[in-house]
Amino acid sequence: MNGLPAPESHVDAMRFDGQVVFITGAGGSFGYAAATGFAALGAQVFGVDLDETALDRTLAEVHATGGVIHGLVTDLRRPEDVTRAFETLDATLGRVDVLLNLGGKNEPIGRPEVAEVAAWNDILQVNLTSKFLTSQAAAQRMIAAGRRGSIVNVSSTAATTVLNRDSLAYGVSMAGVIQLTRELAVAWAPYGIRVNAIQPCQFVNPGLQAIIDDPARRSVVERMISGIPMGRMGAAAEIVGPLVFLASSAASMVTGITMPVDGGNLAFNAGGTVPTA
Repeated sequence: MNGLPAPESHVDAMRFDGQVVFITGAGGSFGYAAATGFAALGAQVFGVDLDETALDRTLAEVHATGGVIHGLVTDLRRPEDVTRAFETLDATLGRVDVLLNLGGKNEPIGRPEVAEVAAWNDILQVNLTSKFLTSQAAAQRMIAAGRRGSIVNVSSTAATTVLNRDSLAYGVSMAGVIQLTRELAVAWAPYGIRVNAIQPCQFVNPGLQAIIDDPARRSVVERMISGIPMGRMGAAAEIVGPLVFLASSAASMVTGITMPVDGGNLAFNAGGTVPTA
């Protein structure tokens, strides 16, 4: 038989005591929620983000609640920055057990017939290539240590259905994340490294909050919510539970999947009747 033996069962499978969790996009809404959530479950967190101010906010919150976190301002589009980040991880915490690839970018690049290739490439670098680079670096360390591990990528419902808001590169990159997840899950299964993804719908973040607060864009917000059977957007804290499950030993036989975290968005036909109580 190939692969590592099944892990021993234990009572509290969804704790991370003694484990190191590397979080990309740690200054963003998902990253902030994940860093505070995993630290509360005993993890030592290493967070990276390009936005120093946002990263500092996450570091301050985790420290204030007694958690352990280290941070580094990093541009994951640059392979040399990925190398530097993991070398810093090696020097500070000495291992990696979980990688949460939560960073991403959704900026309109124009209609397909006029979109600039530079804008296309930037979105793919941020959303897809960076996840490959960080996954590669994490897996190299897990394999060398002979230690099973978990990688969770963030994709989007835009990987499966089309937003049609000049977001061609975003949708394509997020579809790529799903296939990357499958490829890495199969390749690294013999080493006991599980790779999964989550697929969120619209979750409130600063960018979406600005749209929500703009009366001129009320119809856009109503259209977004009309496609979510639960009748609302997600809150960042609601992403933590799915991440914890997939990263933990509670999901020890789960790999290669993409889990919708979307209030029923992907289950709902675009031509269907909006549900009411």
